[in-house]
Amino acid sequence: MRIAIITTSYPAFLRELYLNAPGLERKSYSEQLAARNSSLFGFADFYSRGFKAHGHEAVEFHLNNTHLQAAWAREHGFTVQLPEGDPHAGQRLGALPKRLLAPLKPMMRPIIRRLWPLNPPAWQLEILRAQIDAFKPDILYNQEPAVMRSPLLRTFRAPGRWIAGQVASALPAGEDFSAYDLMVSSLPNFVAQFRARNVPAICNRLAFDPAVLGQVHQPKERDIPISFVGNLSLDHPGRLALLEKIAERLPLQMWGSGIDQLSPSSPLRKCHHGEAWGRAMYEIMGRSKLTLNFHASFSGHHANNLRLYESTGMGALLLNDRKRDLPEMFAPGDEVVAYDSPEDCAAKAESLLSNDGERAMIANAGQQRTLCAHNYVVRTGELLEAFKRVQAGQARANWLSKTPG
Repeated sequence: MRIAIITTSYPAFLRELYLNAPGLERKSYSEQLAARNSSLFGFADFYSRGFKAHGHEAVEFHLNNTHLQAAWAREHGFTVQLPEGDPHAGQRLGALPKRLLAPLKPMMRPIIRRLWPLNPPAWQLEILRAQIDAFKPDILYNQEPAVMRSPLLRTFRAPGRWIAGQVASALPAGEDFSAYDLMVSSLPNFVAQFRARNVPAICNRLAFDPAVLGQVHQPKERDIPISFVGNLSLDHPGRLALLEKIAERLPLQMWGSGIDQLSPSSPLRKCHHGEAWGRAMYEIMGRSKLTLNFHASFSGHHANNLRLYESTGMGALLLNDRKRDLPEMFAPGDEVVAYDSPEDCAAKAESLLSNDGERAMIANAGQQRTLCAHNYVVRTGELLEAFKRVQAGQARANWLSKTPG
């Protein structure tokens, strides 16, 4: 089976990647791709290597990485019209406008995206189409359904080619997912929504790549008592309330975007250290005794995000908001610790920081669970079985009539 994965990266990450490696944009496609994968940002090449471990061919195509895609085009003998200036520079608003506009964002975002859906620029589609034509995949696996919408995806169909998609973030407004033969999500509530829309869907959890442990520096002693890495947006008021409670009582250290949206008096400003992408994020997890996780509201009662596996995989003890299905992934109290409120989280963190033996025992058990059960070879094996059923025409019979767990 040949699998082409469509993916993107945060523009801020791409800008940092190329700023920190002067001249990288002039190197070959393979050298730039190696640098992108070595950054360990997002899914890196975890899925393609997982599929390859099962004996299949797989590639990632990085839709919005201008320098990387331009290198591919140069090496394959055609030119495209690329954007001028810094292609990965984003517009930056001052802190005051962001704070004033933040309450309106949840209301305005669906309206804006329905009226003006995001479409990739022509150059991105031109290169992507050439890459897919050259690779000739059996499965087109779209990890960016908010960017590559159904009308576009249909134009990539070919005889003997099936289209699958993956999403674990807020569903894109206005997308009907009608182009997909299969949708994949780590959230059972999303799987139920897809099936209600007559779209075959399965649950496939996220994961950790054990190879990361050999690529990231890990000190002998963990010197960060308690950490948080993630978005600090005002869109997540529950998360901010938790973090501010912890910051008032414990030596919290934080990394992530959105600090400029917070009040100047927020206690989080004193413990914030900027943003941390990929390798830097894993290094923080490897230095942390405890690390916090708080899910976005769209996850509902389900434990879902990458932090579950990134933190435990790096051996930090995970303090996770209590979710109904968390025991399906980890044993609360034995492999991770679940909390019910900011006060409960703070109390449990204080207790664990004063008890090295208990903390180490839980952290070690969580790490072993992740390394054995929540890795990308396991996950891609599950996906391959699903793809085979899609190819056999069994998707609708298998994944429309059954209710997800």
